[in-house]
Amino acid sequence: MGLVQFLDDSGGRAVGWADGDRLCRLTDCTSSYDLGLQAAREGKSLLALVEARMSDDPVAYDELESAGRLLPPLDHPGDPAHCLVTGTGLTHLGSADARDKMHNKLSSSDDLTDSMKIFRMGLEGGKPEAGDIGVQPEWFFKGDGTCVVAPGAALAMPAFALDGGEEPEVAGLYVIGEDGTPCRLGFAIGNEFSDHVMERQNYLYLAHSKLRNCALGPELRPGPLPDHIQGNSRIRRGGETVWEHGFLSGESNMSHSVANLEHHHFKYAMFRRPGDVHIHFFGTATLSFSDGISVEPGDVFEIEADGFGRPLRNILRQHAPETVRVKAL
Repeated sequence: MGLVQFLDDSGGRAVGWADGDRLCRLTDCTSSYDLGLQAAREGKSLLALVEARMSDDPVAYDELESAGRLLPPLDHPGDPAHCLVTGTGLTHLGSADARDKMHNKLSSSDDLTDSMKIFRMGLEGGKPEAGDIGVQPEWFFKGDGTCVVAPGAALAMPAFALDGGEEPEVAGLYVIGEDGTPCRLGFAIGNEFSDHVMERQNYLYLAHSKLRNCALGPELRPGPLPDHIQGNSRIRRGGETVWEHGFLSGESNMSHSVANLEHHHFKYAMFRRPGDVHIHFFGTATLSFSDGISVEPGDVFEIEADGFGRPLRNILRQHAPETVRVKAL
């Protein structure tokens, strides 16, 4: 069950509440953003506001999806520059087998890469006692709201990109209240989408590799994050599945607590600007790139997880080459 943003028959923005395949429109509501700010202002839960606006007006969910009228479940409707997209990496433990191999390597070697060192720091200090502050994670900036594409829309990699690989993740969705308090509306599944070939050339290229599109949705799940999340990530090519793998998330599968990741993001005052939207990806341990898969334009990414509603599907496109020239004034 979750919030869905979409375009109605007249092309106007609308918000609905999804329960399985049933989608009902909320009255007097055109954005999750407005709903979140109202909840923050009035000190109410998001679910309480949803219940007060529930109508008996059903919406054809299938038709919205097939017509490309679904929107990301949270955005800044007035100015996408006031939506900041960020993330943390090296936060997930992976499968039990991968976990065992990781622990063996960490315990048997003093010659660790920087990535392995920061992963070990998370294992040792990423879940502090309530009220304490844990170790800070790896952190990256992905873009503003213009980089977020809707369910069903194309994920476009630039012409200079070396790869456009999927990253199945859970993202936290936030608005900053009028008093500067970060307020979490809930969570959504997402495709963080990165250039893994570029990143592998040199870890200092990580910042470049993350400046790409990402996708969210279709549904925003209010409330706390489940401790254990099980999902599937797949790539379809020409109607056939060329790769599929399960992925895990939730704190039982992470080296950091959500509260610790949130603290180390919002501890910066510039990220507590009233009215802003934040989308923060929590990381993954599952990539087709790790299995030697090379994606191709036309591939369709499909990501789903129990409790997060319908799958997120996006097709891979590539932009035409362009040369950017700076104009001297």
